[in-house]
Amino acid sequence: MDNKFVVNIGRQLGSGGREIGEKLAARLGIAFYDKELIGLASEESGLCREFFEKADEKASQGIIGGLFGMRFPFISEGAIPANNCLSNDALFKVQSDVIRRLAEEKSCLFVGRCADYILRENPRCVNVFVSASPEARIERLCKTHGISAEEAENMMNKADKRRSEYYNYYSFKTWGAAATYHLCIDSSVLGIEKTIDFIEEFVNKAIFANT
Repeated sequence: MDNKFVVNIGRQLGSGGREIGEKLAARLGIAFYDKELIGLASEESGLCREFFEKADEKASQGIIGGLFGMRFPFISEGAIPANNCLSNDALFKVQSDVIRRLAEEKSCLFVGRCADYILRENPRCVNVFVSASPEARIERLCKTHGISAEEAENMMNKADKRRSEYYNYYSFKTWGAAATYHLCIDSSVLGIEKTIDFIEEFVNKAIFANT
């Protein structure tokens, strides 16, 4: 019997979603992937890491090079301008392939990057969205980045717009909407550690209740 499973976490900036995901993965004893996917996608495709960093969680800007779905022969030598040759769609395809391969190989926790949609046919996935109150998010961003409340709010709003456009574009669903996920939780209600406790219990029941 295949006991592999996947947890996918969508999150608002400042909600603690990455910290929650990383700690939850450690508790569950499974692999954790967030920005690590950028390096893996770069290695697998032979493309410069900069391509993926520029396109990270950003909706398509149109197919420019006609390379969607292709494997890329050139290596990260900086010879090709990152924003002139490849579309975000092509890079999304490469990253999607990496996510599918990892999920086939082992149990994983993915943060963002439409992993819940990419793995929508996997029957052993739990999809979670972590939000928080605006006040809690701003406070967290101020502490993390050493910025003012005004700067934090601006950063938060830009990230929400970018992530929602990216997710809605590629998934045809609605970022942050309850119907899109198995569980939506506000981390500012319970705090980070108790939110992890709650999600861990939910995942264990969702994945292992009927096994």
